[in-house]
Amino acid sequence: MKEETIKKIEKQSKKDFSYTLNESGDYRESWRIFRIMSEFVEGYQFLSNLEREVTVLGSARLKEDHKYYGIARDLGKLLGKNGFTTITGGGPGIMEAANRGAFEAEGKSVGLNIQLPFEQRVNPYVKESAGFYYFFTRKVMLTSPANAFVYFPGGFGTMDEFFEVVDLIELGKMSKAPIILVGLDYWNPLIEFLKEKSSKIGSVPNKDIDSWHVVDSAEEAYEFIKDTKDKKPVCELSPESFHCGGNVDWKIFRIMAELVEGFEFLTGMVEDVTILGTKSIKADSKYYEAAYEMGVKLAEAKFGVITGGGPGIMEAANKGSFENGGESVGINMKFGDRERVNPYVKRSIGFQFPFNRKLMITTPSKAFVFFPGGFGTLHQLFEVLTLIQTKKMQKIPIILYDHEFWGPLHDFIKKIFVHNFETIGDEDDELYQIVDNVESALDIVKEFRAK
Repeated sequence: MKEETIKKIEKQSKKDFSYTLNESGDYRESWRIFRIMSEFVEGYQFLSNLEREVTVLGSARLKEDHKYYGIARDLGKLLGKNGFTTITGGGPGIMEAANRGAFEAEGKSVGLNIQLPFEQRVNPYVKESAGFYYFFTRKVMLTSPANAFVYFPGGFGTMDEFFEVVDLIELGKMSKAPIILVGLDYWNPLIEFLKEKSSKIGSVPNKDIDSWHVVDSAEEAYEFIKDTKDKKPVCELSPESFHCGGNVDWKIFRIMAELVEGFEFLTGMVEDVTILGTKSIKADSKYYEAAYEMGVKLAEAKFGVITGGGPGIMEAANKGSFENGGESVGINMKFGDRERVNPYVKRSIGFQFPFNRKLMITTPSKAFVFFPGGFGTLHQLFEVLTLIQTKKMQKIPIILYDHEFWGPLHDFIKKIFVHNFETIGDEDDELYQIVDNVESALDIVKEFRAK
């Protein structure tokens, strides 16, 4: 093979779909679609042979002598002895510990691994494994079959996986399942933030938070798992069911259709900023006014505005852009035949599958501005931070609006993630910036564009 051909292939494989910047604005390369679809098909085929699945998630950085490694190992043993399948991300740390316990108990030990630019080995206690290039397909496979979720202390990735599941359950896009949080010293500060901030602005129902089980031992965690019933395979179109009788159902092509339509919709979008935040605030809120002003300023600076297309922060940003001649885009979620689109969206597209929608919101953006919000906002934030941290996405501005709201979360990340548990590095909490006015946010976006 000629040297220039090899270099071309290497360059393309590094770029590979990415959530990287696309200067041409063309997202329609067919090979991307087929690679994504192959991961869905192979993933669902792999899952169809499993039963009584429990997904265990947590930091890859916790060592064998850490107390939570020991608890995860004990939980894996309990699951293995009692006929459950232990599913993890297949890597080191908490994942290794849970797989190890299941392996030692001669139970089913499964790993769903992610390919990263740096080494990500499959731990030696995994009996069956599947590998994924895309974070979002892997997360679908980690969440789809689970009869219960157990979250140990972790970093950005654990937060991404946690908030995705609780968001999907709140939206009714996933069946309810026990949510078990291991580690009072880790999870209670986060719960306090959610109740004091997100609940206060109407973004998070306290009843949802109160339904989670915060525990400090493997035995306590298992008490909430032991009576769960295995999900019955149902042949229907839903974000979590695509296989019937062990085979991938033809409806999987509905995912492909959404991907094709989505990438076609994105084509031509180059200078765009995604604005995310709560749907729950009204027009007289200070956050609504700030999001409106952000839309105005971005339109004046010739940036397009992308939102989730709904009410609240989304409506405010779309309105500011729309009324000032900007490109105002809504990438919406469908609920059956319903599709919620605010009146200030010029172009919109709706998705049945949350993972497709998130991909489309993320792909074209040159910056993200996060206003105060709940599970969905926090999920999008930690997903983007995870993609940048793991080099699956180029570093772009991540801007959090309002110190009063985001300051306590930053303190939690700094104290708990960086110092107490060391689940992220010192440099990782510098991937985002907190601002208190629209001009500061706009300056960050403009400076990035100039580079």
